[in-house]
Amino acid sequence: MTDSNRTPQHIAVIMDGNGRWATAHGLPRILGHRAGAAAVRRVVEACSELGVQVLTLYAFSWENWDRPADEVHDLMQLLNEFLVAETPRLLENRIRLRAIGRLHELPPSVQEHLGRVIECTASLDRMTLVLALSYGSRQEIVDAARRLAEQVQQGALRPEQIDESRLAAHLSTSDLPDPDLLIRTSGEQRLSNFLLWQSSYAELYVTPRLWPDFSREDLLDAIADYERRERRFGQVTDSTRGLHIPLSDPATLPHNGASRC
Repeated sequence: MTDSNRTPQHIAVIMDGNGRWATAHGLPRILGHRAGAAAVRRVVEACSELGVQVLTLYAFSWENWDRPADEVHDLMQLLNEFLVAETPRLLENRIRLRAIGRLHELPPSVQEHLGRVIECTASLDRMTLVLALSYGSRQEIVDAARRLAEQVQQGALRPEQIDESRLAAHLSTSDLPDPDLLIRTSGEQRLSNFLLWQSSYAELYVTPRLWPDFSREDLLDAIADYERRERRFGQVTDSTRGLHIPLSDPATLPHNGASRC
Protein backbone atom coordinates (compact mmCIF):
# COMPACT_ATOMS: atom_id res chain seq x y z
CA MET A 1 0.00 0.00 0.00
CA THR A 2 1.15 3.53 -0.71
CA ASP A 3 0.67 6.58 1.49
CA SER A 4 -1.40 9.12 -0.44
CA ASN A 5 0.07 11.89 1.70
CA ARG A 6 3.59 11.02 0.55
CA THR A 7 2.92 10.11 -3.08
CA PRO A 8 5.63 11.71 -5.25
CA GLN A 9 4.36 14.78 -7.04
CA HIS A 10 6.58 14.20 -10.07
CA ILE A 11 7.80 10.81 -11.28
CA ALA A 12 10.34 10.54 -14.11
CA VAL A 13 11.07 7.25 -15.87
CA ILE A 14 13.95 6.03 -18.01
CA MET A 15 12.12 3.33 -19.95
CA ASP A 16 14.92 0.89 -20.73
CA GLY A 17 14.94 -2.66 -22.01
CA ASN A 18 12.62 -2.80 -25.02
CA GLY A 19 15.33 -4.20 -27.29
CA ARG A 20 16.50 -6.78 -24.78
CA TRP A 21 12.90 -7.84 -24.17
CA ALA A 22 12.43 -8.40 -27.92
CA THR A 23 15.68 -10.36 -28.18
CA ALA A 24 14.72 -12.54 -25.20
CA HIS A 25 11.41 -13.34 -26.90
CA GLY A 26 12.97 -13.94 -30.33
CA LEU A 27 11.15 -10.93 -31.80
CA PRO A 28 12.18 -7.91 -33.92
CA ARG A 29 13.16 -4.85 -31.90
CA ILE A 30 10.13 -2.87 -33.06
CA LEU A 31 7.86 -5.39 -31.32
CA GLY A 32 9.78 -4.72 -28.14
CA HIS A 33 9.02 -1.01 -28.58
CA ARG A 34 5.34 -1.82 -29.18
CA ALA A 35 5.27 -3.85 -25.98
CA GLY A 36 6.90 -0.86 -24.30
CA ALA A 37 4.07 1.37 -25.54
CA ALA A 38 1.61 -0.90 -23.73
CA ALA A 39 3.63 -0.42 -20.53
CA VAL A 40 3.37 3.34 -21.03
CA ARG A 41 -0.43 3.06 -21.05
CA ARG A 42 -0.39 1.04 -17.81
CA VAL A 43 1.89 3.47 -16.00
CA VAL A 44 0.08 6.61 -17.19
CA GLU A 45 -3.24 5.18 -16.03
CA ALA A 46 -1.83 4.10 -12.66
CA CYS A 47 -0.11 7.44 -12.01
CA SER A 48 -3.31 9.29 -12.83
CA GLU A 49 -5.30 7.14 -10.40
CA LEU A 50 -2.68 7.51 -7.65
CA GLY A 51 -2.69 11.30 -7.76
CA VAL A 52 0.74 11.84 -9.31
CA GLN A 53 0.77 15.37 -10.74
CA VAL A 54 3.53 15.01 -13.36
CA LEU A 55 4.88 11.93 -15.16
CA THR A 56 7.91 12.46 -17.43
CA LEU A 57 8.91 9.63 -19.77
CA TYR A 58 12.25 9.40 -21.58
CA ALA A 59 10.71 8.38 -24.90
CA PHE A 60 13.46 9.19 -27.41
CA SER A 61 16.86 10.55 -26.48
CA TRP A 62 18.99 12.94 -28.50
CA GLU A 63 21.52 10.11 -28.79
CA ASN A 64 18.87 7.75 -30.21
CA TRP A 65 19.20 9.47 -33.58
CA ASP A 66 22.41 7.42 -33.98
CA ARG A 67 20.44 4.16 -34.06
CA PRO A 68 19.92 2.38 -37.41
CA ALA A 69 17.72 4.43 -39.74
CA ASP A 70 15.11 1.67 -40.01
CA GLU A 71 14.68 1.52 -36.24
CA VAL A 72 14.41 5.32 -35.96
CA HIS A 73 11.78 5.32 -38.71
CA ASP A 74 9.79 2.60 -36.95
CA LEU A 75 9.99 4.49 -33.65
CA MET A 76 8.67 7.68 -35.25
CA GLN A 77 5.81 5.72 -36.82
CA LEU A 78 5.02 4.14 -33.47
CA LEU A 79 5.05 7.57 -31.84
CA ASN A 80 2.54 8.84 -34.38
CA GLU A 81 0.30 5.84 -33.77
CA PHE A 82 0.56 6.32 -30.01
CA LEU A 83 -0.41 9.99 -30.21
CA VAL A 84 -3.46 9.24 -32.33
CA ALA A 85 -4.59 6.23 -30.30
CA GLU A 86 -4.07 7.77 -26.86
CA THR A 87 -5.69 11.17 -27.43
CA PRO A 88 -9.20 9.95 -26.42
CA ARG A 89 -7.78 8.45 -23.20
CA LEU A 90 -5.93 11.66 -22.38
CA LEU A 91 -9.11 13.67 -22.86
CA GLU A 92 -11.24 11.20 -20.88
CA ASN A 93 -8.80 11.18 -17.96
CA ARG A 94 -8.07 14.93 -18.14
CA ILE A 95 -4.35 14.44 -18.76
CA ARG A 96 -2.40 17.28 -20.33
CA LEU A 97 0.35 16.35 -22.77
CA ARG A 98 3.64 18.21 -22.87
CA ALA A 99 6.89 17.53 -24.74
CA ILE A 100 10.46 18.58 -24.05
CA GLY A 101 13.57 18.29 -26.19
CA ARG A 102 14.72 19.56 -29.56
CA LEU A 103 11.30 18.98 -31.06
CA HIS A 104 12.21 20.74 -34.32
CA GLU A 105 14.41 17.72 -35.13
CA LEU A 106 11.40 15.37 -35.18
CA PRO A 107 9.82 14.45 -38.54
CA PRO A 108 7.15 16.96 -39.69
CA SER A 109 4.36 14.39 -39.29
CA VAL A 110 5.34 13.78 -35.66
CA GLN A 111 5.58 17.51 -34.99
CA GLU A 112 2.11 17.95 -36.45
CA HIS A 113 0.49 15.17 -34.41
CA LEU A 114 2.34 16.21 -31.27
CA GLY A 115 1.33 19.85 -31.62
CA ARG A 116 -2.31 18.92 -32.18
CA VAL A 117 -2.50 16.73 -29.05
CA ILE A 118 -0.66 19.29 -26.92
CA GLU A 119 -3.08 21.98 -28.05
CA CYS A 120 -6.27 20.00 -27.47
CA THR A 121 -5.18 18.85 -23.97
CA ALA A 122 -3.67 22.17 -22.84
CA SER A 123 -6.49 23.02 -20.44
CA LEU A 124 -6.68 19.60 -18.75
CA ASP A 125 -5.63 19.53 -15.13
CA ARG A 126 -5.70 16.06 -13.56
CA MET A 127 -2.12 15.15 -14.51
CA THR A 128 0.60 16.30 -16.88
CA LEU A 129 2.27 13.70 -19.08
CA VAL A 130 5.63 14.91 -20.40
CA LEU A 131 7.31 13.11 -23.30
CA ALA A 132 11.04 13.71 -23.60
CA LEU A 133 11.66 13.51 -27.37
CA SER A 134 14.94 14.19 -29.14
CA TYR A 135 15.92 15.13 -25.61
CA GLY A 136 19.32 15.37 -23.99
CA SER A 137 19.89 17.12 -20.70
CA ARG A 138 23.34 18.44 -21.63
CA GLN A 139 21.88 19.85 -24.83
CA GLU A 140 19.03 21.43 -22.85
CA ILE A 141 21.48 23.13 -20.49
CA VAL A 142 23.60 24.34 -23.41
CA ASP A 143 20.50 25.79 -25.08
CA ALA A 144 19.56 27.58 -21.85
CA ALA A 145 23.11 28.96 -21.49
CA ARG A 146 23.00 30.25 -25.06
CA ARG A 147 19.74 32.10 -24.41
CA LEU A 148 21.26 33.71 -21.33
CA ALA A 149 24.40 34.62 -23.29
CA GLU A 150 22.25 36.29 -25.95
CA GLN A 151 20.59 38.41 -23.27
CA VAL A 152 24.00 39.43 -21.93
CA GLN A 153 25.19 40.26 -25.45
CA GLN A 154 22.10 42.44 -25.98
CA GLY A 155 22.71 44.27 -22.73
CA ALA A 156 19.48 42.99 -21.15
CA LEU A 157 21.31 40.96 -18.51
CA ARG A 158 24.55 41.26 -16.54
CA PRO A 159 26.68 38.12 -16.01
CA GLU A 160 26.50 38.49 -12.24
CA GLN A 161 22.70 38.28 -12.46
CA ILE A 162 22.89 34.71 -13.71
CA ASP A 163 22.10 32.29 -10.91
CA GLU A 164 20.47 28.88 -10.52
CA SER A 165 16.92 30.19 -10.64
CA ARG A 166 17.55 32.25 -13.77
CA LEU A 167 19.13 29.32 -15.60
CA ALA A 168 16.35 26.98 -14.46
CA ALA A 169 13.82 29.45 -15.86
CA HIS A 170 15.31 28.86 -19.32
CA LEU A 171 15.02 25.06 -19.17
CA SER A 172 12.14 23.34 -20.95
CA THR A 173 10.76 22.21 -17.58
CA SER A 174 10.71 25.70 -16.06
CA ASP A 175 6.98 25.52 -15.21
CA LEU A 176 7.16 22.00 -13.75
CA PRO A 177 8.28 20.76 -10.32
CA ASP A 178 11.56 18.87 -10.20
CA PRO A 179 11.21 15.05 -10.13
CA ASP A 180 10.77 13.53 -6.69
CA LEU A 181 11.31 9.95 -7.90
CA LEU A 182 13.32 8.80 -10.90
CA ILE A 183 12.77 5.19 -11.96
CA ARG A 184 15.07 3.30 -14.30
CA THR A 185 14.16 -0.13 -15.62
CA SER A 186 16.40 -2.97 -16.91
CA GLY A 187 18.92 -2.69 -14.08
CA GLU A 188 21.24 -0.13 -15.67
CA GLN A 189 22.51 2.33 -13.07
CA ARG A 190 23.05 5.58 -14.93
CA LEU A 191 21.06 8.69 -15.84
CA SER A 192 21.86 8.56 -19.58
CA ASN A 193 21.68 12.34 -20.06
CA PHE A 194 18.16 12.59 -18.64
CA LEU A 195 17.03 15.53 -16.49
CA LEU A 196 20.50 16.02 -15.02
CA TRP A 197 19.74 19.47 -13.60
CA GLN A 198 16.20 18.69 -12.50
CA SER A 199 17.08 15.39 -10.81
CA SER A 200 19.72 16.79 -8.47
CA TYR A 201 17.69 15.70 -5.43
CA ALA A 202 15.44 13.07 -6.97
CA GLU A 203 15.24 9.70 -5.25
CA LEU A 204 16.59 7.03 -7.61
CA TYR A 205 14.95 3.64 -7.98
CA VAL A 206 16.50 0.99 -10.24
CA THR A 207 14.69 -2.23 -11.06
CA PRO A 208 15.95 -5.17 -13.15
CA ARG A 209 12.49 -5.41 -14.75
CA LEU A 210 12.60 -4.72 -18.50
CA TRP A 211 10.29 -1.88 -19.47
CA PRO A 212 7.72 -3.95 -21.43
CA ASP A 213 7.23 -6.09 -18.30
CA PHE A 214 6.91 -3.10 -15.94
CA SER A 215 3.51 -3.39 -14.27
CA ARG A 216 1.28 -1.39 -11.97
CA GLU A 217 2.61 -3.52 -9.10
CA ASP A 218 6.19 -2.56 -10.04
CA LEU A 219 5.19 1.09 -9.96
CA LEU A 220 3.58 0.65 -6.54
CA ASP A 221 6.78 -1.02 -5.29
CA ALA A 222 8.82 1.95 -6.50
CA ILE A 223 6.49 4.45 -4.83
CA ALA A 224 6.43 2.44 -1.59
CA ASP A 225 10.23 2.42 -1.57
CA TYR A 226 10.22 6.19 -2.12
CA GLU A 227 7.80 6.71 0.76
CA ARG A 228 10.12 4.85 3.14
CA ARG A 229 13.00 7.21 2.42
CA GLU A 230 13.89 10.36 4.31
CA ARG A 231 14.57 13.23 1.92
CA ARG A 232 17.13 15.58 3.45
CA PHE A 233 18.19 17.71 0.45
CA GLY A 234 21.81 17.93 1.56
CA GLN A 235 21.01 18.37 5.25
CA VAL A 236 21.43 16.08 8.24
CA THR A 237 18.71 15.17 10.70
CA ASP A 238 18.94 15.63 14.44
CA SER A 239 16.96 12.54 15.37
CA THR A 240 16.40 13.73 18.93
CA ARG A 241 14.66 16.93 17.90
CA GLY A 242 13.60 16.23 14.31
CA LEU A 243 15.54 19.24 13.06
CA HIS A 244 17.31 19.54 9.72
CA ILE A 245 20.77 21.07 10.12
CA PRO A 246 22.67 22.23 7.01
CA LEU A 247 26.02 20.47 6.63
CA SER A 248 27.65 23.80 5.87
CA ASP A 249 26.65 25.31 9.24
CA PRO A 250 29.88 25.77 11.27
CA ALA A 251 27.85 25.40 14.46
CA THR A 252 27.33 21.73 13.67
CA LEU A 253 31.06 20.94 13.49
CA PRO A 254 32.92 19.47 16.50
CA HIS A 255 34.72 21.87 18.89
CA ASN A 256 37.28 19.44 20.29
CA GLY A 257 40.31 21.12 18.73
CA ALA A 258 40.32 18.81 15.74
CA SER A 259 41.15 20.28 12.37
CA ARG A 260 38.16 21.40 10.31
CA CYS A 261 39.99 20.89 7.01
